[in-house]
Amino acid sequence: MREATRLVEAGDQPSVNRIAEAAGLSRTTIYRIFPSRAALLDAIEVAPEPDTRSRVLEAALRLLASQSLADLSMDELAADAGVSRANLYRLFPGKSALLKAILLAYSPFEPVMALLARAGSRPPEEVIPQIVLAAYRTVARRRGIVRTLLLEITSMAPETQHVFAETAVPAFATFGGYLAAQMAAGRLHRMHPMLAAQSLVGSVVLHLLTEPVFSQAGMDAPSGEEAVLQLAQVWLRGMRPEGATRGT
Repeated sequence: MREATRLVEAGDQPSVNRIAEAAGLSRTTIYRIFPSRAALLDAIEVAPEPDTRSRVLEAALRLLASQSLADLSMDELAADAGVSRANLYRLFPGKSALLKAILLAYSPFEPVMALLARAGSRPPEEVIPQIVLAAYRTVARRRGIVRTLLLEITSMAPETQHVFAETAVPAFATFGGYLAAQMAAGRLHRMHPMLAAQSLVGSVVLHLLTEPVFSQAGMDAPSGEEAVLQLAQVWLRGMRPEGATRGT
C-alpha cells in the first residue's frame, strides 16, 4: 500500500505489475491480499482516475439500453466501467446523480438551451432548423439516450422526476418562452406553447427511434440531418399564421 501510494502521488497510474515490483512482492501475493487493482487503489483512498467519469457514463448508457435505472446494479456498473465501487459512489452518490450526469452530458437539453440563449428574437425560420439540428447531432451519436429518456421519464419514479425537473423542464420552459414570444409577434400560429413544442420534439424523437429500424428493414425512408430538417420545415409550415406568407 505504501509503494502504491508513492507511485500514485508521483502522478502515475501504476499497474499491479509495477506496484508488485516496487514493493518487492509477486503479483500472486498482491492478488491474494487484494482481489483487484481497483480494490488496492480503493484501500489507499485514491481519487478516481481522470477518465473514470466518462467511462462510468458510457458504461451506464450501455447497461441502460437493456434495463431500467431501477434495475441497474451499481456493482455491475462499477465492474463494466472498470472502477471500484467506492470510486463510483464518490463520483455518483446514487442513481439520481448518475441519471442527471447522463442527461447533462448526452441529452440535447444543454445545447438547445445554449442555442436559445443566443437566438434572442430571431425568427423561427432561422432558429427552429438550428434547434432541430443541434438536438439531432447531440443524440444521433448515442441513440440509446432516447430510449433511456423515454423509459425513465415515463416511469414516474420520484428520483427520476426530480432529475427531469432539473434538466428537461428548464429546457422546455425556455423553448416554450421563445415560441410564446414568436406567437405574440405574429410569426407563429397562436396555441399553447407547450403543445407547439411537443409537436416538434415528438416528430424528431419518433424519427430517431424509427430511423435505425427502417434502415435495418431495408425501407426507403429519409435519414440523417436532411430528414430532421424536412420535419422542421413541415412544422414551420403548419405553425405559419393564417394569411402569412413565407418570410413574414
